[in-house]
Amino acid sequence: MIRLEVIKNALLGISSNVYHYAAPPNQTPPYIVWGEDGAHDFVAGNKHMEQAYQGTLDLYTTQENDPLMTSIPNALNDTEVAWYLNSVQYEEDTKLIHYEWVFEV
Repeated sequence: MIRLEVIKNALLGISSNVYHYAAPPNQTPPYIVWGEDGAHDFVAGNKHMEQAYQGTLDLYTTQENDPLMTSIPNALNDTEVAWYLNSVQYEEDTKLIHYEWVFEV
């Protein structure tokens, strides 16, 4: 899973509040959660010739225009990770702004 270390290291370069799969209970925002959730492999001759992991990367914040909103794409651009911003949501129950990126590595 060395390819996934690229995601982790890129995020740790911009924040220490980075978690794999889930943040600890009652974590104070802003924080980042990332995790792989599938694959998008290149298959030829009934063999997996190239393997790519897909996943999501989520920023939870209370601050409109949080600097991490631009730091995350900048950090991903400095890697060989393909990514796109999938959604931005305001979560009424937690009062958090939730940014979600999809990545592939």
